[in-house]
Amino acid sequence: MNKYLIRALLLFLFFPLTLRAEGEGRKIPNKPVVGDTLIQHIYQSAQHYSQIVEEYNAQLYIKERLEIHKNNRLIRYVPSMYRFEKGIKNYVNESVSEVHYTSPNIFDRRIIAVSNTLPRDKGQLTDIFDYITLNIYSTTMMTNKLLSPLDRKNGSFYTYLLDAIEGPSDSLRYKILIIPKFRSTQLVEGFMWVKDHDYTIENIYFEGMQDVIRFKIGVEMGKDGGTKYLPVKYDLNIRFKFVGNDIEMNGLAVMNYDTVKLYQEGDQKRKRLNKHHHDLTGSYNLSADTVQQVHDKDFFAFVRPTPLTVGEALIYDQWYLRHNTLDSVFVKKETKSKVFWGQLGDALISSYYLNLSNIGSVKCSPLLNPVSLDYSHSRGLSYRQKFKYNRIFTNSDRLLKITPQIGFNFKDRMLYAKLDASFQYLPQKQGEFEVHVGNGNRIYSSVVIDRIHQVTDTISDLEKAKLDYFKDVYLNLFNSIEVVNGLNIKAGVSIHWRSLVNDSHKELEHKVPTKEWAQIRDITSSYNSFAPRIQVQFTPGLYYYMNGKRKINLQSKFPTFMVDYERGIKGVWGSNGAHERWEFDVQQNIALGNIRSIGYRVSAGLFTKQEDMYFIDFENFRKHNIPENWNDEIGGTFQLLNSHWYNSSRRYLRGHVTYESPFILLKPFNRILEKIQQERLYVGVLNMPGLRPYIELGYGVGTHIFDAAIFVSSMNGNYDKVGFKITFELFQD
Repeated sequence: MNKYLIRALLLFLFFPLTLRAEGEGRKIPNKPVVGDTLIQHIYQSAQHYSQIVEEYNAQLYIKERLEIHKNNRLIRYVPSMYRFEKGIKNYVNESVSEVHYTSPNIFDRRIIAVSNTLPRDKGQLTDIFDYITLNIYSTTMMTNKLLSPLDRKNGSFYTYLLDAIEGPSDSLRYKILIIPKFRSTQLVEGFMWVKDHDYTIENIYFEGMQDVIRFKIGVEMGKDGGTKYLPVKYDLNIRFKFVGNDIEMNGLAVMNYDTVKLYQEGDQKRKRLNKHHHDLTGSYNLSADTVQQVHDKDFFAFVRPTPLTVGEALIYDQWYLRHNTLDSVFVKKETKSKVFWGQLGDALISSYYLNLSNIGSVKCSPLLNPVSLDYSHSRGLSYRQKFKYNRIFTNSDRLLKITPQIGFNFKDRMLYAKLDASFQYLPQKQGEFEVHVGNGNRIYSSVVIDRIHQVTDTISDLEKAKLDYFKDVYLNLFNSIEVVNGLNIKAGVSIHWRSLVNDSHKELEHKVPTKEWAQIRDITSSYNSFAPRIQVQFTPGLYYYMNGKRKINLQSKFPTFMVDYERGIKGVWGSNGAHERWEFDVQQNIALGNIRSIGYRVSAGLFTKQEDMYFIDFENFRKHNIPENWNDEIGGTFQLLNSHWYNSSRRYLRGHVTYESPFILLKPFNRILEKIQQERLYVGVLNMPGLRPYIELGYGVGTHIFDAAIFVSSMNGNYDKVGFKITFELFQD
């Protein structure tokens, strides 16, 4: 029966992906394969050129012309999409930016001028900057989304055909066709012109598919000096198709370089030995500048590398005619009172961002949106909604963040709510005061655990046991500060108010008052706890940059170590019991290159020095009642483990490993692989009394619509169960 269930789940998950791909079965041109000597020279040169540029400053001009072929109301479900005027099918958007690049792959962009004919300043078809921050010689392109055909490790995924040879014998040029061996969103097809002798790329054209966008990009490289290793011009065609919507964008991007600095021999080694080399502030020095909205024709006429076409000029003329007449001004005033209600309508079906002048900004996820849904075997169907309020105090760079969340679990029929707030009062040292309040999972006490273990050393079926559950409301107050780079100390207090869930009607003929039910069960109806807490977290070699006075941590090549200690004190604010809780955690995500990564997490915890009744509620080993997105929790939790086990033991030891790659098992299945962005393998092991051990293995896929995985578990050496998890990820921002 189990094998049929697995087959049914796989069919359910992957059937939509097995539809015949557009263009599948294309004929490969009858051209000779590129000789091994030539392609090896290209690989070797690309490896050197990918790291040759240390830094540059440039001015970037972008022009986008949008044409709406089809659109309907479903376009509003795309969170960051432009909002278009009714009846208007063509738009122009121009911008001028300053770009600062620092190796390795750190881009900072400051938009200094914008001109467009769109009805709102905010919105985008896609983040076009991803398409034009290309290091074509690196192992990946488009911010780690595409496998470059110029990398030796990716060569097994491509076929290279020699299409043409041009030029005199002392300066030959080769036109090489790039053809993927199978369909994948990580692979591209196209061609490139390569110069003989130094094997630099003169220009390259490639096309592919990402999410619901098909793109075509032509890149022209510089001619001499440092620019010969850098793009100077991009021609783009981006086609967005989504449930009856068809929008096309033709774009032009031109880079004018002010300075280009190349690495000299020994520069990289000296940079690594610099005691301040973890401070990347110089790479981010353009951040936090404001955008000047410019609609002056003369300004952009001066900075444009090429004049507007007749059609583009006509779009501007028509826009000025609509928005600079007395009639249009009158209409704006007349409809001003309707703006709020229009924004409220948008909030129901799309992510929205409100910038409140001198107050802060509010960002909310859609209220009616399938990406808010999550299903897992153990937790069932859940819905979540998150709001974010941020305010930066400009004179001091202090930061206030408030994040309310609500969630509903349909299996437990429980509504959960929590509020996380923080005020960063010392931004240079990440000095921060935090408040966390909400209702937690229902939990049973140590008395229940003791009763169960008096009968048996193992818990055979907790669901059938008559457990006395308590509702939980918590308040956590913390103050944290970064003592030195990467070493953060957090101290505060954790307070819980727990009250008995009155299930008397399940055993008695009628429901009795809660206090009477507690006397029958020989327990107290409510318990409070007051526990001072300290957490020490250390990440060696942490890279960071300073944004004004604020320190922004980035990443490290080393793991993060954490120790968390809590001591419950009896008698403070009505606290009923006392305990000690210790937890230890080590976690890291390691980039393996070529869009592959491996992450691991090892945690342990124990309760000691218990007095009277207490509740086993670990911080790093618990079931989240409000689900986070896929990456936040999928690699560090158990998907099939019954929630009762999380509170059933005074100690635990667990480990998780997640491996992610574009190609693991589905490589032979051409049609399926075209829609898959990532494949993942999961391993989780838990050791605690009653579970020696619990093992969970999983395989999952990520697409632009959803992430899904199937898991199988074993308990004490015996098969336990099989289940799956699915989270909608469409247009997550």
